[in-house]
Amino acid sequence: MAGPIKRSVTIAGHETSISLEPVFWDALRDAADGLDLPVNALVAQIDAERIEADDPPNLGSAIRVWLFLRARGEA
Repeated sequence: MAGPIKRSVTIAGHETSISLEPVFWDALRDAADGLDLPVNALVAQIDAERIEADDPPNLGSAIRVWLFLRARGEA
């Protein structure tokens, strides 16, 4: 399995970098395509959900969990 790849995304007009393994970047792109959203917009939605948590995880972790829950039909 390949190691994490760092990419920049824009959330609310601010660039941030996220490190995810290639399989998660592929799954994120597929999910965004399936929802007819740009990847940045999907990441912004996941980020908005993340920051509402009592103890928010980092964004990379939130994306991985969101993708896992989506794969299980829970997102």
